[in-house]
Amino acid sequence: MSAFVAKLAQAWERNDSLVCVGLDPEIERFPAHVLEDASPIFQFNKAIVDATRDLVCAYKPQFAHYAAYEAEDQLERTIEYIHRTCPDVPVILDAKRGDVGNTAERYAIEAFERYGADAVTVNPYLGGDSLEPFLRHADRGVIVLCRTSNPGARELQDLDVGGRPLYQAVAELAATRWNTRGNCLLVVGATYPRELAEVRALVGDMPLLVPGVGAQGGDVAQAVRNGQTAAGTGLLVSSSRAILYASGGADFADAARAATQALRATINQSRTRR
Repeated sequence: MSAFVAKLAQAWERNDSLVCVGLDPEIERFPAHVLEDASPIFQFNKAIVDATRDLVCAYKPQFAHYAAYEAEDQLERTIEYIHRTCPDVPVILDAKRGDVGNTAERYAIEAFERYGADAVTVNPYLGGDSLEPFLRHADRGVIVLCRTSNPGARELQDLDVGGRPLYQAVAELAATRWNTRGNCLLVVGATYPRELAEVRALVGDMPLLVPGVGAQGGDVAQAVRNGQTAAGTGLLVSSSRAILYASGGADFADAARAATQALRATINQSRTRR
C-alpha cells in the first residue's frame, strides 16, 4: 500500500466518510461579501474547508477553475491551507494530465512539487510510458481516467478492444502493469453504475474516484453498492457544485456543511459494514 492510499484509508476511517469535496470555484456564483476580498477564491475555499474538514476523505481542486481566472496562486494557497489545517485529509489535483515522457515529468513536478498535491488525475490515452513520470512518485496517488461520467464517454471508452470495451482494458492495465508501486487509482463515474461494478470486479480493492453525483445526476446509493469494496470503503464519491453552491448567500459555508453531511449520510446508509 502506498503512502497516499494509506493516508486515504485513514481519512475514510477517521471521518467515517467517503465524500470528496471538489473545490471548483466559479466566481460568478460567489456571495457578494466574498467578492470584496483581494483573494476571493482562496477565501471561498478556506470557508468551505473550515466548514467540512471533519466530514470528508479528500478535497479535489480542479485546475482549470483556477487557471481560467489566472488564480494559480490561490490554488497554491488553498492546498497549503488544507495541508496546514487538516494535514490528514489528502488533496487531489484534478488536472487530467497526459503527455510524452519529458513533458509528463514537468507535469508531475508541477502537481507534486509546485502545488504539493497528494495525488493527481491523469489521462492514459498515450499509454504507460506517459504515466510513468507520475507513477514513479511512489508516495503520491496517480488517478487514471477509466470510465468518465460524461455522456460522450461511450464514444471512445466503449470501443471494442479484443472482445471487451476499452475502459475494461484500462482498468486491467491500471490494476496490474501500471500499479507496481501500489499508488494507482481509477476514475469511474457514478453515472455508469453497471460499469462501476464491472471495474470493481476487475481491480479488487483499488480505490476509485467516483464523480457524477449531485449536479450530474448519478445515483449515490447505487454507486456505493456497485463500487464499494467488501470492507465498505474503496471510494471517493466526489461532489462539487451541489456542495459549494448549496447557498448563494452569506450562509454558503453552513449550507455546504449541511450538504456534505447529507451526502455522507446517504453514502453511509448504503455501505457494507464489517
